[in-house]
Amino acid sequence: MTTSRRRFLSTASSAGLAVAAAFRDDAVPRLMAASAATAGRSPDEVARDEDFWREIQLAFTLDRSIINLNNGGVCPSPRVVHEAFKRYLDISNQSPVYHMWQVLEPNIESVRRKLAVHAGCDHEELAITRNASEALMIAQLGIDLAPGDEVLTTNQDYPRMLDTWDQRERRDKVKIVRISFPVPPPSMADLVDRIERAITPRTKVLHFCHITNLTGQIFPVRDICRMARARGVRTIVDGAHAFAHFPFAIRDLECDYYGTSLHKWLLAPVGTGFLYVRRELIRDLWGLTPTSASRAGDIRKFEEVGTHPAANHQAIAEAIAFHETIGVERKVARLRYLRDRFARRLLRHDKVRMLTNLDDPAQAGGLSNVSVIGIDPGRIVSHLWTTRRILVTPIIHDEFQGIRVTPNVYTMLSEIDAFAEAMEDVVTRGLPAPA
Repeated sequence: MTTSRRRFLSTASSAGLAVAAAFRDDAVPRLMAASAATAGRSPDEVARDEDFWREIQLAFTLDRSIINLNNGGVCPSPRVVHEAFKRYLDISNQSPVYHMWQVLEPNIESVRRKLAVHAGCDHEELAITRNASEALMIAQLGIDLAPGDEVLTTNQDYPRMLDTWDQRERRDKVKIVRISFPVPPPSMADLVDRIERAITPRTKVLHFCHITNLTGQIFPVRDICRMARARGVRTIVDGAHAFAHFPFAIRDLECDYYGTSLHKWLLAPVGTGFLYVRRELIRDLWGLTPTSASRAGDIRKFEEVGTHPAANHQAIAEAIAFHETIGVERKVARLRYLRDRFARRLLRHDKVRMLTNLDDPAQAGGLSNVSVIGIDPGRIVSHLWTTRRILVTPIIHDEFQGIRVTPNVYTMLSEIDAFAEAMEDVVTRGLPAPA
């Protein structure tokens, strides 16, 4: 990058850059050039290179009047992905029975292969779904269980998935066992021990998060899955927040089923996800929607949901290309850098507690939870939105409370600092009395 370019980036205003991004057609080539310029540098070094991340910020068309630190539910796509999505919708609409079914739909196989490379599994073990919930429900509702069989999970798993197990308990008379763990836990080994102690001779399924949506705690998935398999227990891993957030390969996790969303950290269009099923288990797993018995062993049977748009899964390919240009190691290093920038600042105050482990990279990425002792997180979240237009998420659990903070690759340092400043104001001055 030239000196003049660096000087421009260091002096241009955030608002001007955001406007410029809306009219630029060269965002991806510029990002590729920026990525090439950082070759040979460690992810931690690149995480602090604002020139590199400014190019990524310019690849999005956002409303910068809002500071969006709630990327845990769904993320905006970069412009190249969103434009591709709209392009595929236009193609589909020319004559859907031909263009959608005959032109676009067959290309799902290319998307499947690309996803499998990044997921670290065989493409014949990967079904493209509409989200993590659908993927996980296929596994949860498709496993044969008898009355009295036990399913082991945690009380910090995703509510929709816990509701799914509750329905099986009511309908099929299985027993659901939920265990607790502290936030943050004392160690990764502690998580393994807690789960192992809860397994009984009647335990048939173990369901847990790769990374929790509440505090961002990462679990030692391989150790847990190995332990469970040795005891004849099937494992379902909720990876909704894991894929494209930090590096891993599903084959190394040794799990039986894995579900994730792609409209989170991969930045794909809303309504995209995938399900991994270990090859030898595909035949015996029932789908959410019935298919011919002749397709029992085909991973594609889990994609038979009736007429559905092709544009969503087509644009996954562009999201993968964008993700490759950044690199997952650089991405998670940047997310941790943004997290630590506000967290270390807030931890100077005695009333602040982080419910996320900041010291062990293996235990957390960019999703974190901060608690202010004595102040209701819901009121803080409302105050931040009303006074600063900052979006964060209140987490209210039976055992803890806090504010979930999830920046993304487009988040600017000035936005992180604005959040930290607003939080410091709450910590030192408190909140105004309710009207």
